[in-house]
Amino acid sequence: MSHIPPLDPNVAARKGFRESEERIKRFWKEVDISPDEGRWTVRLDGRTPKTPAGNTLTLPTEAAARLVADEWAAQGEFLVPGTMPATRLASTAIDRVSQTREPVAAEIAAYAGSDVLCYLAEHPTALIERQQAAWGPWRDWAARELAVELHTAEGIVHRGQAPEALERVKALAMQMDDHSLTGLATAVPLFGSAVLGLAVQRGALAGEAALDLSRLDEAFTEERWGVDEEAAARVAAHRAEAALLQRWFEALRV
Repeated sequence: MSHIPPLDPNVAARKGFRESEERIKRFWKEVDISPDEGRWTVRLDGRTPKTPAGNTLTLPTEAAARLVADEWAAQGEFLVPGTMPATRLASTAIDRVSQTREPVAAEIAAYAGSDVLCYLAEHPTALIERQQAAWGPWRDWAARELAVELHTAEGIVHRGQAPEALERVKALAMQMDDHSLTGLATAVPLFGSAVLGLAVQRGALAGEAALDLSRLDEAFTEERWGVDEEAAARVAAHRAEAALLQRWFEALRV
């Protein structure tokens, strides 16, 4: 999404979100967390690190703070931002999403307008049946649990969704705190689906299971034609990102 730097630092660089080129040597020995006026801060030898914009790195729950702190503790001689996706999410929530909540929520709603779960293949029959069996229950879940009713289309021709459904998705996003909204805004483009993103955010679906659902068509093709090393590496990276997002949402719910 245009307001959210992707977790993958290589993708982030291509989209214009640049990390500092200066290598930062590890200057701390101990990492811990501390309560701070209803929130939790990460501390490096008793000092709180700053976000790229110079804000204090604070988290809304103890579990989320520990997730971030573990990344700092795991660093070697030099800090490697690409190995710190939870820290990136926290910094993005504080520096960016807190200032652009409505545009971020609107972008999430836009994904619902072309949700991957709504575009069924025209052929072959085996793929159509697999899509119906795998995706139908989650469209039903969205209608039942979220009051978001989305309609299906065959083929790749775009079919617009009801404005009420998109407004409902935007409203659900706006109800979230900055850190949850950041996670959702990262999950939705990863899955190509607002429904799957919301399901993971609410704990109704595991992150890797959501990724599998989102790439059902791709997996169907791989079964017949195989998969090359580059594609396998990309899927592995996406799988790690999906798993991290699940842990992020779980930590925010504690």
